Amino acid sequence: MTQTPAQQTVTRLYARLVVPDGPRAIDFYRAALGAEEVERYTGPDGRIVHALLRLGGSVIAVKDADEGDPAPGSLGGSPVIMALDVSDADAVAEAMLRGGATVVYPVADQHYGQRGGRLADPFGHLWMISQTIEDLTPGQIQERTDELLTF
Repeated sequence: MTQTPAQQTVTRLYARLVVPDGPRAIDFYRAALGAEEVERYTGPDGRIVHALLRLGGSVIAVKDADEGDPAPGSLGGSPVIMALDVSDADAVAEAMLRGGATVVYPVADQHYGQRGGRLADPFGHLWMISQTIEDLTPGQIQERTDELLTF
């Protein structure tokens, strides 16, 4: 008997970041985000076909771009934003910048109770770095959003 999609159980979800230079990307994620490499598999040419990195309690995968999997730069950018909650958004942003990331939106206090900003890593992937500075209810966040967006 087959299960319907509603009956399926998700066992894991992670982002798979396609990059133009896998080893350099792994080094960047180690230095800037404290990533730990869990596994790495390469093709006969040495290019990374899959590497799994642990970031705190989460994982991401990294692979070198190829004909079937293009990196963001070859597509004009990435529409996906990785949201990373950290204990010190300023420190993580600084580490990313030292590694070659660029600022999309500077780290600042946000109306929804977070201190954060957005950076593009050197491989074209977007990261929203944030830390909680206020514990707000969804209602409080919506009220502040309404105030901010009312012209």
